[in-house]
Amino acid sequence: MEELKKVQERVILFAAQKKNLQEEAAWESLDELEELVNTAGGEVVAKVLQRVDSINPGLYIGSGKVEEIREMAVLHDVTGVISDDELSPVQMRNLSEALGIKVMDRTLVILDIFAQRARSKEGKLQVEMAQLKYQNSRLTGFGAMLSKQGGGIGTRGPGEKKLELDKRHIRTRMELLQAEIDQFEKHRQLLRSRRQKNSTPVVAIVGYTNAGKSTLLNTLADSDIYAADQLFATLDPTTRAVALPSGSEILLTDTVGFIRKLPHHLVKAFYSTLEEAKYADIILHVVDASSEHLATHYEVVHETLKSLGITDIPIITVYNKIDKVNEHYLKDEQSMQHVEISAREKKNLEGLLNILEEMLYEKMKAFKILIPYAQSDLVAFCHAQGERLEEEYLNEGVLLSGYMHSDLFYRIKDYIVD
Repeated sequence: MEELKKVQERVILFAAQKKNLQEEAAWESLDELEELVNTAGGEVVAKVLQRVDSINPGLYIGSGKVEEIREMAVLHDVTGVISDDELSPVQMRNLSEALGIKVMDRTLVILDIFAQRARSKEGKLQVEMAQLKYQNSRLTGFGAMLSKQGGGIGTRGPGEKKLELDKRHIRTRMELLQAEIDQFEKHRQLLRSRRQKNSTPVVAIVGYTNAGKSTLLNTLADSDIYAADQLFATLDPTTRAVALPSGSEILLTDTVGFIRKLPHHLVKAFYSTLEEAKYADIILHVVDASSEHLATHYEVVHETLKSLGITDIPIITVYNKIDKVNEHYLKDEQSMQHVEISAREKKNLEGLLNILEEMLYEKMKAFKILIPYAQSDLVAFCHAQGERLEEEYLNEGVLLSGYMHSDLFYRIKDYIVD
């Protein structure tokens, strides 16, 4: 945090939008970019939107608008400008030469925040990999700007020391990083296989950034994961055990938040952590019901899940921060199950857990079996794999009833009683 105080980036935000698209959406995106810049430790002094017939392949915006921004930069004594869209290497180089100051884009800001937020070893590796992929495609585009960078947005994190390396060295470093990331992925797969073997239900929390995912996990699991009212407050996935009303347990996993215009290579870099949702039994889609941009948030989340291949897992839409909603809010038309809560105020969390339990037991099958006392190992198996167990000791053996996943019924089918 000391560096954030020492290097206070003053920036101008800019974007180009084709005239046939809605201007309101472009301003919403610029407003969100301002939040990202604030999160990264910068200060926005102005925002500029240009309506164009087509995007300028060399400068992204028109030459007249470039001159206007250059004059604004001098007037406000800014240290850099940031595009709301990802710039090509050529566009970044040309803009840097025309403006004479540091040129960045939304991707670079997000990478900077990720570099600040990553805490686990795997998270730091993923961030560095994403930074190197970004830099590898833009070494020529950065041009003389590399020698001018003295700190601030885009220069933090494990990737900053690689800026001066050529592409060959970067590729070598990426290969080493990938080998380490693959090891973490093998470990993650091992943990998944153990959970599947133990038949512990897994519920993944997904949603737009700052929707309240970590706060919900903290409240349900009585944990102390870092949570704050800011974008990407937490980056590393976290799993905690949570008790359902019946007393049975589930594993609740928090994932990195989604955001509009999240670069494809960032999604790919964090695929191993995001795919926790792919192997979940149920997904909780946490929504900030008080947000003015719900339609966009719904679209981004559904598109991201689709890109991850998550299309057939039951989803519960959790309308969070309901205590901040004073009037009717936009509902997700694709939602089949939903619940209104306030994670911070602990409102209706029991209702959420009841819905979770009902959906989980829809996948389970009721059983009633009589196990001879000589088969004590089967009694232990039922206690490990069954839910809502009731047990009675009879002369003939142990009478057990409860619920179990249907794919495990082969172990008890010979002992079923009417």
